[in-house]
Amino acid sequence: MKDSFYQKEQIYRDPEEDLAARKRIDNRIFYLLLAAIAFVPLIVGGHVSEVVSPLIAAQDLFSTGMKGELFTFYKFVMLMILTVSAVVLFLYKLFFLNYSLPKRPILWFFLIFVMAIILSTIFAPYKTIAMLGQYNRTDGALSYMCYITLMFIAMNIDYPKKAVQYILYAFYPFVIINLVLITMSFTGNDALTYGPVEKIMTIFLPEGASLSEGSVLLGTLNQWNYMSGMFAVMTVLFLAAAIVESSKSIKAAHFIAALLSTAIMLMSISTSGFLTVLLITPLLVTLAWKSKNKKMALIMLAAFYLLSAPILHMIASKNERVWTESIGFFISTNPYINLQPVANNETSPNLNIFDNRVYAEDKAFSLPELPESGVSSGSGRSYIWGKTLEIVKDRPILGYGLDTLLYHFPHNNIDSRAGLGSETVIVDKPHSMYMGVLFGMGIIGIIGLLGIAAITVWKSLQSVLHFNRTRSLTVALGIAWIAFLIQAMFNDTLPGTAAPLFTIAGVMLSLLYKENVNGRDN
Repeated sequence: MKDSFYQKEQIYRDPEEDLAARKRIDNRIFYLLLAAIAFVPLIVGGHVSEVVSPLIAAQDLFSTGMKGELFTFYKFVMLMILTVSAVVLFLYKLFFLNYSLPKRPILWFFLIFVMAIILSTIFAPYKTIAMLGQYNRTDGALSYMCYITLMFIAMNIDYPKKAVQYILYAFYPFVIINLVLITMSFTGNDALTYGPVEKIMTIFLPEGASLSEGSVLLGTLNQWNYMSGMFAVMTVLFLAAAIVESSKSIKAAHFIAALLSTAIMLMSISTSGFLTVLLITPLLVTLAWKSKNKKMALIMLAAFYLLSAPILHMIASKNERVWTESIGFFISTNPYINLQPVANNETSPNLNIFDNRVYAEDKAFSLPELPESGVSSGSGRSYIWGKTLEIVKDRPILGYGLDTLLYHFPHNNIDSRAGLGSETVIVDKPHSMYMGVLFGMGIIGIIGLLGIAAITVWKSLQSVLHFNRTRSLTVALGIAWIAFLIQAMFNDTLPGTAAPLFTIAGVMLSLLYKENVNGRDN
């Protein structure tokens, strides 16, 4: 009789069979990642939800009740489905297919970032909002968990030989659809004015609900700033791919996609995208210089900027703000503004019979002088960031919870006249991914994010500097990721912008680690 009721048995596993199974799982995960890249940014549809505000105020943004939005809810639902599916497959690979997770320094920053998301949500003053985000943004803890999870999984799978090409092709519908939508909106023929489009957008709305009057569909993303930033990323992604690509037909297709993305970026009438492309230009020049056919690459890069000029001219001719939000950032004069004679409204001093002050009976009291109305640098961003930093001082470690700035920002502050143009402006977001993470997750969260950003940027820069040895198309993903991090200084994240780019960053890391010349994971 045996001394124990059970004994440990070693189950033999065929390494070749496990390897083949891992490849099949990796392929399925890659399809899910492609769906996150290709479909999540495109999903648009009306959704109504009951919003319970933690504050009582007259402003609509603070009110409780049924509220609708077009751009984020179904993106978020699709993102959750894809992320959960990818996690299930990855866990199966990890626990049942003898997969060993590579040990890399970046994993520590992943851990810090994930812990910051969890703890900041647990200790947030408004936990439900911190978990889900605002009803019209859906950029709370669950979304950030999806972003970082997709990046982690993407970093730890193997890819087919043409994976980068598939990713580039996946973005083509995104560019074409948004070009059509924003051109219609820009020229005064918004897509929502057409019955079939409106019917599609409202198909999931409850009976009796409809789009509010004046609703516009400028693209598949929420707002001008997001469109500008995202299509700056698309511009440099396709331009870098065109520089690297060896096939002439595919090179031409990427080049055209870059020009179309530039047109969308300019029609978005926001400076963030234009600045991003300018700041990335030195990297593109370096990449062209490192290319095998240096002369051809530099000529193509020059042709892109030359062809961008007539595109800018045509668009600015329709709306002078296009120049103001691009070239106008550096040049104060705008040649597209039609100067009109302005009536002289100066009043003769002799007619000013009233003093500028209102006195009490003894003339000892005067009303306070209001700050002169104006907008601080960055379209008010410097004012928003300054006030946000003041708030963070009260909860520096874990912050207030993601996407909850609306309920903590000092609205109706008299100083906002000088920073935002009016004391009645309501600030609902920090207008910066980094400021949003600092506010929402505190110092711990920003350390995790900056650590991830630093390592990924370093790997991306290495891929550019060593391109003359590797000749890898992966370099285009690295440049696009750097562009995303640059525009994120001026824009917040959303499921439609962050999910594809965090996924791309994971793909880039996986491919670059495998391309490492000395075989080490640095």
